[in-house]
Amino acid sequence: MTKEQSFVAYLEGLREREDRAALAALRRGLGRPPGTVAEMYPYVVPWLSDDTPWKERAYYLIASLFAYHPAPGGVGNMGHHFAQARDPQGENTAIERRFTVLLAAHPDDLDVYLRQAVGFLRSKEVPVNWHQLLQDVLAWGHPDRYVQRQWASAFWGRSTQNQRTKEG
Repeated sequence: MTKEQSFVAYLEGLREREDRAALAALRRGLGRPPGTVAEMYPYVVPWLSDDTPWKERAYYLIASLFAYHPAPGGVGNMGHHFAQARDPQGENTAIERRFTVLLAAHPDDLDVYLRQAVGFLRSKEVPVNWHQLLQDVLAWGHPDRYVQRQWASAFWGRSTQNQRTKEG
């Protein structure tokens, strides 16, 4: 198991043990620059070791977002999650616009857009695959933008097109 997988498993353990104090401390990081909320330190710092600032930022971000929406059962990536949030009978232009803005997010602003995205998924009761999201956040700034392309494929890909054809 990688360090990232172990970290997410640790967060899942907090949820399973119903450690409300720990989850509350981690939620305090929402909307704050990653790594600036002292209450988060006991839960995140033990997982950091000579990591890059980007990796540390990703750990703080995922910890606060997880505490905000700890529902189990997320499968796939954020593209899958947003596709799941679509209204099969309704207008999905707003969801597509929200998702496109997320895909275009600069790495420095990703925490803001992910907080909004997770809040949206929470409101739709769509669980998040936190293992995948941490990996994707860590690779967000890759010059090939492969994470963004994978999310787009999951959202607008062939299975989605087939579903639209069946509905129409």
